[in-house]
Amino acid sequence: MGTGASVPAAASSVLAADGGPVRRTLFLSPLMWRILAVNLLALAILAGGVLYLSGFRDNLIARRLDRLALEAETLAGAIGESAVGGPEMDRIEADAARRLIARLVAPSGNRARLFAADGTLLVDSRLLAGDGGVEAEPLPPLPTRRPKILRLVDRIEQRLARFGEDERLPLYVEKSHQRAADYPEVLSALIGVADQRLRRLPEGGLMLSAAAPVQRFRRVLGAVMLTTDSHDIDALLRAEQYKILKVFLLAITITLALSVYLAASIVRPIQRLSRAAERIRFGASRADAIPADPRRRDELGVLSRTLAQMTQTLYRQIDAIEQFAADVAHELKNPLSSLRSASEALSKARDAATRRRLLAIIGEDVRRIDRLISDISDASRLDAELTRAEMTSLDLAALLETTVSAYRDRIAREQDLGRGREVDLFFEADRRAREAARIRGLEGRLAQVFANLIDNAISFSPEGGKVTVRLEADGERTRILVEDEGPGLPEGAAEKIFARFYSERPEGEAFGTHSGLGLAIARQIVEAHGGRIRAENREDGPGARFIVELPRG
Repeated sequence: MGTGASVPAAASSVLAADGGPVRRTLFLSPLMWRILAVNLLALAILAGGVLYLSGFRDNLIARRLDRLALEAETLAGAIGESAVGGPEMDRIEADAARRLIARLVAPSGNRARLFAADGTLLVDSRLLAGDGGVEAEPLPPLPTRRPKILRLVDRIEQRLARFGEDERLPLYVEKSHQRAADYPEVLSALIGVADQRLRRLPEGGLMLSAAAPVQRFRRVLGAVMLTTDSHDIDALLRAEQYKILKVFLLAITITLALSVYLAASIVRPIQRLSRAAERIRFGASRADAIPADPRRRDELGVLSRTLAQMTQTLYRQIDAIEQFAADVAHELKNPLSSLRSASEALSKARDAATRRRLLAIIGEDVRRIDRLISDISDASRLDAELTRAEMTSLDLAALLETTVSAYRDRIAREQDLGRGREVDLFFEADRRAREAARIRGLEGRLAQVFANLIDNAISFSPEGGKVTVRLEADGERTRILVEDEGPGLPEGAAEKIFARFYSERPEGEAFGTHSGLGLAIARQIVEAHGGRIRAENREDGPGARFIVELPRG
């Protein structure tokens, strides 16, 4: 792998449609914005729900309206008892009613209007003062150019004031010459039915009104209407809303900071992994491998370490493939060189005996090349098969018994044909080992491992020798031992015999009858099953022992 240009550390990269890198900074990362959106949206919904105090406001207004109706009935009763005159007490005395209204209504801050039975306005508390004078109201200040920030605050106040306001309510309009006909609740009161109404004020807020009939001996002599606005309620709600807004601004600031921290702790490691993967993709050196952060114990730390291990595994696999290709080339060159030499000599040979000998050499080299190609093909397909195939539950004792039985039959057939050596093959396993012999694996490939080991043991055993296959239980693992009575392993060869194309054959066996891949393939299969394989010389006598350990499953 060559050295490619590295990606700047300040940007993350993904692949564009044309295959080139698209660089994004932290604050342009889609993941960053998604984290911010999720956190802020949830907070905004919560704050909006709290700010929308419509139910609380409606409850306050309903209670205020009920109290206003009760005060109107009380005032109407007082006027009916003490402010009614005439020969038959059939009319309201305006002066007496005015004094009574000034005394009773002024402390409450409500506005009272008294209408006669014919609908004319008799008394309006707004035009009364405590001493009988005129009540003055200050005019609003003249409009001036306010700063933008204050205009923004005004707009926020207006929006808060109109929160939950029903646009379907009629607008409150007060005429210069008021009559009972201007107010439906007063008309209801004039026929003896108390009534109450809500109206919208042009500047925002509500006007609450309640009317009650003024009666004397059940005779309706007029109507009293009390009105008040919702400004004090709205002010109370706005004060609460401002407190909520302050808490919301503080919460949103903290949430924003924590979201940025969270996004940075997620996005930045992903960006580093992405940049490292991109450098590897574009041919960076092994020094720019996936960064593994051993300090992080969360999922991203596990991901970085897993990717780093996966990258190292890929590098080792690439090295193994390169080495395998070199070994294959080297192993194929030997028989090809022999084949070429024999072919050249054959063209120059004159006598028949030399030609037959050269043809035998050519035939043996062709068979050796064919055997090498078959074993190389099997070894090259092994990785893919071990990765894709699904492991199943196996009875290892039954598999070993079947394999040993097949070899016994083969030895017997070869003896009947007068070929091969006489070797005794035994299988040993106690009841505990048989019960613990359930594993998960690929039956065909594990059978290949044991066949290779038994075949190897038989080939090294002397005439009349003994080969033993033993099954043992060892904690969470199952151990298989294959022992022979041959010459044993050469000094320092216990690990080398598992290398590809390494061949250590017994005396008298023809050269080139084995490819040297059998034990290498056996180790590859065993390690793919989560086990391990090793070889050693026996301590209880001559011969070698191969030990396979597999996890129980």
